[in-house]
Amino acid sequence: MSQTDRGSFGSKLGVILATAGSAVGLGNIWRFPYMAGENGGAVFILLYMACVIMLGIPCMMSEFIIGRHGASNTARAYSKLSNGTAWKLVGYLEVLTGYLITGYYAVVSGWCLNYVYASIAGELKGDPTYVLNYFKEFSHNPVKPIFWTALIFLVTHFVIVHGVRNGIEKASKALMPTLFILLLIVVGCSCMLPNAGKGLEFLFKPDFSKMSGDVLLGALGQSFYSLSIAMGCLCTYASYFSRQTNITSSALQIGVIDTLVAVLAGMMIFPAAFSVGINPDSGPSLIFITLPNVFNQAFASMPMVGWIVSLAFYMLLSLAALTSLISLHEVNTAFIYEEFHISRTKGAWIVTISCCVIGTLCSYSIGRPDHLSVFGMDLFDLFDFVTGQIMLPLAGMLMCLFLGWYVPKNIVKDEVTNWGTLSGKFFNIYLFAIRFICPLLILIIFLNQLGVFKKLGIL
Repeated sequence: MSQTDRGSFGSKLGVILATAGSAVGLGNIWRFPYMAGENGGAVFILLYMACVIMLGIPCMMSEFIIGRHGASNTARAYSKLSNGTAWKLVGYLEVLTGYLITGYYAVVSGWCLNYVYASIAGELKGDPTYVLNYFKEFSHNPVKPIFWTALIFLVTHFVIVHGVRNGIEKASKALMPTLFILLLIVVGCSCMLPNAGKGLEFLFKPDFSKMSGDVLLGALGQSFYSLSIAMGCLCTYASYFSRQTNITSSALQIGVIDTLVAVLAGMMIFPAAFSVGINPDSGPSLIFITLPNVFNQAFASMPMVGWIVSLAFYMLLSLAALTSLISLHEVNTAFIYEEFHISRTKGAWIVTISCCVIGTLCSYSIGRPDHLSVFGMDLFDLFDFVTGQIMLPLAGMLMCLFLGWYVPKNIVKDEVTNWGTLSGKFFNIYLFAIRFICPLLILIIFLNQLGVFKKLGIL
């Protein structure tokens, strides 16, 4: 199947917005703010930016190289470059990782969609105990979360079956600008609150006394996960790139957009939180329990403004979740319809239905450890642990070693320089990063997640 038959992005803007949409997700708007809050604010942001440059950009370029050269789904792209050797299994690992993430990621995406409805209906108004109980009752309900999970899957499915240009690219051109508009609206409202300056100072005035090994490791891990590395998304989207796409420039632009969204998310949350004296929490409690309380208190004298901010925020979250879910779905759809030689529509239905089943089981397991649990974890936490702490770092490290040491240097250089038409003056720096720096940094992330450093008394 040729690249033309498979489809391709129709414009440079489409490439940037679609790929940025893949990278920008709940990790930027949810995980980044609480990570910054727990790790010194401005110091964390500075370290995060450095880690994006050292780790994120080289890894993103590597995914682009593999995807565009293979001009096929992620598994087949690795197979082509590996000449059928065992290295091809890295591609299958990325596809499997993306598949498992699709199932449980849709559960949280469905929660976001429900909170859009709840904001419209005014169901999030009340004291902190009411908001806490609302989330607990909703997330533990055996039916409601599954409904919203299925709904966001159907929206994703609708985009995927329309192909690359008429589906993914068109959706990205509509969703990403809307995401930025909503983000700026909430940032503007948040920054106008009393005492908002304290939140901005926390974000942008570095206190270097807070710098530590834990802060550096947190920034390192966030830079890896925030850019959707090693789950097949970037590699699959790159297979739709034209030969004229500048891989280096695209990676830099997407890295900037991803970081900008994360920082704006901090500007959205911290001024509002500081204005009412609430510290952002980690985990689901931040966006589904803490922030509704922040909005209720911060805009108590302006209920209509509070309603608008709450609605805009959860619409923003839903759009971010949707753009990432589209890319995850496409990883699996491309693999199934190309490897089993069926239509895109049939492949998309297989992914939608099977991932809906995974999402249903993960959703139902929450709050029911006696019914659905493995190793003492419910299925949702198990999927999160296995994919996030084992499969992603393993796939990322193998990808770097594969491209840095196995793939012929001339093939890598041709892709980076567009066959000699672009400058290659930074190529040796990129190659050094992929061969030495990135594998080491990913190994550090992996060991840190498993708690090895703390067990050895290093941190």
